[in-house]
Amino acid sequence: MIFAITTGILAIAFIVLWLKFRKRTQHLSYIHQKISAILDQGTFERLLVFNSDDQVSQLLKDMNQLLDYAHRAKAGYANQEKEMRNMLSNISHDLKTPLTVVLGYSETLLHSSSLTDQERKIMTEKIQDKAQEVLRLIHSFFDLAKLESGDTELVLSRVNISELCRLKMLSFYEMLTNLGLHVELEIPDGDIFVQANEEALDRVLDNLITNGMKYGAEGKVLGLSLDHSIGAPVTLQIWDQGKGIPESEHSRVFERMYTLEDSRNRLYQGSGLGLTITKRLVERMGGSIHLHSVPHQRTVFSVTLKAW
Repeated sequence: MIFAITTGILAIAFIVLWLKFRKRTQHLSYIHQKISAILDQGTFERLLVFNSDDQVSQLLKDMNQLLDYAHRAKAGYANQEKEMRNMLSNISHDLKTPLTVVLGYSETLLHSSSLTDQERKIMTEKIQDKAQEVLRLIHSFFDLAKLESGDTELVLSRVNISELCRLKMLSFYEMLTNLGLHVELEIPDGDIFVQANEEALDRVLDNLITNGMKYGAEGKVLGLSLDHSIGAPVTLQIWDQGKGIPESEHSRVFERMYTLEDSRNRLYQGSGLGLTITKRLVERMGGSIHLHSVPHQRTVFSVTLKAW
């Protein structure tokens, strides 16, 4: 009797284990087929999660997360590849334009004996200007490459941003006056300190002020303000009342080689790298930069940095 009961229990256990093993084999076969299809077709189709087997279920969830990550990585790579193609195309164009001018004037200087000294001087100055334009573009390209590769280490320290802003606006005073721009400064009397790299922050100010001068000049005003509350980050704003940027383009202005017609992002004589470099520098300093623009009313670039 006992032997019969024991045999029955063992038989039932064997059947249960066999059924479980058979089901798990089916699940594993399903996984194999789906993964093979994904590899063959290059898709990222999600796997169906089974609730009948906890371990297989967890495995499927983990694999779905891996597929999600792979899909995002592929999309990011495709976007970067597209950006790189556009960037190389635009850099080729931006290099070709000034170099064509340089070659044209050089040939004229070499082969035309009837030029006056004044004409030769003007052409030589134009050649120098275009050569400087090419050099700025090349420097911008390599600066961005170093920032994105992480090769450039930014040492952060305590920087007096209020004093830096005052000095920077003073250095631009003559250029702003010549453009007929009215300057509005809102900088607290007391010193404000941030966690930053002084050289990088100086370049951020250069880029944003130059951007405002170039594309906001028609508004006849350029403003700079600093805002800080105890326990909160420091916010730097540089604004103008020029033609602005359409709202549909706000998310793209910091892209490499952003080349929308009438774009403001042409800081380095058409390189399309200025705002990209600015964003990378701000992020490397642990901050953030945002744009808000209402055309012909107010276009604001806001930089937020940690207070020190």
